[in-house]
Amino acid sequence: MARVLVTAQAIEDLDDLIRTHGLPADARQRVRRSLGPLARFPRMGRPLSGRWGGARFILGPWPWLVILYDHHEDPDDVIALTMHDARSSTSATSG
Repeated sequence: MARVLVTAQAIEDLDDLIRTHGLPADARQRVRRSLGPLARFPRMGRPLSGRWGGARFILGPWPWLVILYDHHEDPDDVIALTMHDARSSTSATSG
């Protein structure tokens, strides 16, 4: 099973989304549950191209929350890189 890690940037992004989107108090726990399956299925997310080429993404506990991550096979780590609102023009999945 892969180890799931979250970067400081992803934590900062989530904190910003909690503040700006008025997410509930259990938002961090919900995101943690969304990341959980990546430990067993690290390639379950759809691959991205362009600027984020090589990364993959899953949707978080809300259908608009995009969680970008990398999977490194050696060591077997899944690293959450950032979190975006998919509806934003600056989201990694926009355009």
